[in-house]
Amino acid sequence: MMEKSGIEASHRQAVHRPAHIASVDTHAHVFERSLPLAEKCRYVPDYDATLDAYLAQLDTHGVSHGVLVQPSFLGTDCSYMLDALRRAPQQLRGVAVIERDCRIDTLTEMANAGIAGIRLNLIGHPDQPLDRWVSAQTLAHVRDLKWHVEVHVEAARLQGIVEPLLDAGMNVVVDHFGRPDPDIGVRDVGFRRLLELADTQRVWVKISAAYRNRRQLRPDDHDAQQAFHFLKAAFGVHRLMWGSDWPHTQFEADEDFTHALELLRVLLPVEEERRVVLADTPTRLYRFDLA
Repeated sequence: MMEKSGIEASHRQAVHRPAHIASVDTHAHVFERSLPLAEKCRYVPDYDATLDAYLAQLDTHGVSHGVLVQPSFLGTDCSYMLDALRRAPQQLRGVAVIERDCRIDTLTEMANAGIAGIRLNLIGHPDQPLDRWVSAQTLAHVRDLKWHVEVHVEAARLQGIVEPLLDAGMNVVVDHFGRPDPDIGVRDVGFRRLLELADTQRVWVKISAAYRNRRQLRPDDHDAQQAFHFLKAAFGVHRLMWGSDWPHTQFEADEDFTHALELLRVLLPVEEERRVVLADTPTRLYRFDLA
């Protein structure tokens, strides 16, 4: 359950967990209602999703490790997430949202806290060149730190962002099945172009938040199964990762951690393949193996 309390002293104490990496949830968010918001927000939650609540989800579902992703409504102030990472350094990694021109000392401090990548969440933003969102110098710093860039945008717009990132020498993670248009699903031209980018060997896709890619809430998971079929054929299991998308912002009443895991088991019934997606690939990409 999501907690309703504010930051307590216990939140600042380190959380100690076993180092064995059995499974990784690569997409979750933590926040509290009292935190300062970004200047422009598409959505603002009216509840708290604290670190303790998230760790309880991991424990309940037998997931050993997690990746916290900076939520869009908190903008580039990652202090709350960084505090959470410092409380559970063995169990957690993070993906930050940063300013266009971010100093190397700031990025290094984030790396020391457990950040392994930056996120470009361009949903709701107009099409603009990559340089509008992150400068070439900042990208060079990100590359030197051996981080990746996570991209959240509709499939139709992916090519215009991902290809310049690849040209800049970046590894790229694409969110939420690639966000194909719910009206046309796998027939989305942008989704088909994403499949072609598999040949670069520098693009990964998160099998997460299938509900963000359909018009109706969970009548079945046919669309997710169809998209996964194409993604697996193109990328192989070694370039796919799973994420819960907890606490399922904007879909809290209809989705939960349990269903996210159930869908993964439907998509990947073979345990060996599921282990690659759940553990082997995210362990390397999020650098858990360097702890």
